Amino acid sequence: HRLLEADSKSMRSMNGSRRNSGSSLVSSSSASSNLSHLEEDTWILWGRIVNEWDEWRKKKEKLLKELIRKGIPHHFRAIVWQLLCSATDMPVKNQYSELLKMSSPCEKLIRRDIARTYPEHEFFKGQDSLGQEVLFNVMKAYSLVDREVGYCQGSAFIVGLLLMQMPEEEAFCVFVRLMQEYRLRELFKPSMAQLGLCIYQFESMLQEQLPELNVHFRSQSFLTSMYASSWFLTLFLTTFPLPVATRVFDIFMYEGLEIVFRVGMALLQVNQAELVQLDMEGMSQFFQKVIPHQFDSCPDKLILKAFQVKYNPKKMKR
Repeated sequence: HRLLEADSKSMRSMNGSRRNSGSSLVSSSSASSNLSHLEEDTWILWGRIVNEWDEWRKKKEKLLKELIRKGIPHHFRAIVWQLLCSATDMPVKNQYSELLKMSSPCEKLIRRDIARTYPEHEFFKGQDSLGQEVLFNVMKAYSLVDREVGYCQGSAFIVGLLLMQMPEEEAFCVFVRLMQEYRLRELFKPSMAQLGLCIYQFESMLQEQLPELNVHFRSQSFLTSMYASSWFLTLFLTTFPLPVATRVFDIFMYEGLEIVFRVGMALLQVNQAELVQLDMEGMSQFFQKVIPHQFDSCPDKLILKAFQVKYNPKKMKR
């Protein structure tokens, strides 16, 4: 738990009485308390969650879910994401350096795509950047452990986000877990049958919850796959700016693909009145230019709206 050690200095300087109060997060909302106190309390609380992870996962699941929906503090993301998907002690980690020595049939494809992954982000800028190097490594290693999927465009955005938070071996382990346990592998298989299923399920929700918008989309031949495919394949990482997309990703790490359905439906609900006025070209522009930035200053509002969406897991099982 390097992250915790690194900050033990600031921990020590905090006053002891508050540190020991069991409901530090709650108590800090009193009027006298300013923002830095709240941040301090959040920091202490997440430090405790990480140290007592098994207990939180088993006995305080509801509270943990609520806290994750509010956003995992930046400094804790690396360790919490690993804990959430049980990637902390995977045997595959020991194979990583060996995999890098091997060659993969996907190398050319990966190289070509890497330049298009977060091209504006400092870490990934330029052909010789460290970001592009480690991204290539992780994608290549994965293509060797999963020959059926190999490499699939879009997955690099997910790995890129992981690499912004953690070293490449850890990012590799988390990505392997996401592919195996979170249905991502099904999405990225060559047949893409799972993507077709997700689009179909999303369409059913649209038909049921926003019938007027659904009719309008159809009249304009504006297919669900045109706007929603990237939502599922990149978990909104190619839709929203990173601060917003990362909040969605926090929730995905705990609750899975359900959050993609919820956020997608929330976006359509919020924009229905505008969208029904637009033609095919206008809607395409709206999805590209307007929708991505509506929640830049208030990601909490997006998350709130997403959890007001009616979602029936039973219907999604088929």
